[in-house]
Amino acid sequence: MASIAAGDIRPIASPAKHERREAQTAWLLAAPAIVLIVLFVLLPIVAVLVLGFTDFELGVGKFRFVGFENYVELFTDRTFRKSLWNTTVYTAIVAPVSILLGLGVAMLIESEGWGKSFFRTAYFLPVVSLIVAMATVWQYLFHPTIGPLNALIGLAGLPKPNWLGSSATALYSLSIIGVWQTVGFNMVLFLAGLTAIPRELYAAAEIDGAKSSLDRFFLVTWPMLGPTALFVTTISVINAVKTFETVKTLTDGGPNHASEVLLFTIYQEGFVYMKVGYASAMTAVFLAILVVMMFLQYRFLDRRVHYS
Repeated sequence: MASIAAGDIRPIASPAKHERREAQTAWLLAAPAIVLIVLFVLLPIVAVLVLGFTDFELGVGKFRFVGFENYVELFTDRTFRKSLWNTTVYTAIVAPVSILLGLGVAMLIESEGWGKSFFRTAYFLPVVSLIVAMATVWQYLFHPTIGPLNALIGLAGLPKPNWLGSSATALYSLSIIGVWQTVGFNMVLFLAGLTAIPRELYAAAEIDGAKSSLDRFFLVTWPMLGPTALFVTTISVINAVKTFETVKTLTDGGPNHASEVLLFTIYQEGFVYMKVGYASAMTAVFLAILVVMMFLQYRFLDRRVHYS
């Protein structure tokens, strides 16, 4: 019996060996995703960075390395500076307004006793709607003569602007559409954050003297929504900076570059004028700006979230 027991004894793997096996299994499971990221994300980024130092044009067989000539030309390009400014203005309008409206709508729906599903669906519809399909509707709404918006303004005796056809109003008209597109998505994210807040915290805050809804919001709701607000802010800024469809569909960057944003300028240079090297330099600057913005945003907002 002792011999049988001795024969059944098997060497136990050391903890280090067990950890190595787990690590190998993890790498094997992650390998497909890593390969896809390298092929479809990292390699294209490297290719864009390299092409930014060349004068490569589509349809031209030869190209040469020009160093920083594209970047020097970039910052003296009036169209690029105008599109960069337009992107900044558009983001400064769309991101904060859509965040505040999304939070407000989410709180109203969360406090509603009935019809939550209906209102969630109604506000989320713009997110799933194709802007190309909705372009006709927005063109009608903003039409200078037969549009209902100008009809209401005319009833008030005010001058009727040419919303999409004037340099003074085109970008702000696109900003209104951008807010309309984004509010529903932000609302869904804030609803998820509001649902995760324990109801007991509101009861405890009320016992501590927070009688009004405003007091409960600043004492409980907003601090508990910190991580959600950080994520919503990041997504809203990225989506605003990446706007393209509304510009291409409704104004085509006009009039006189008044509504031309950065991605539209990159598209024009790369796919209309075929200047791929120059468009790649623009893309590199665009990516650098986006990375810096996200870094500063996370440093600032994440610090506030921890402090709250």
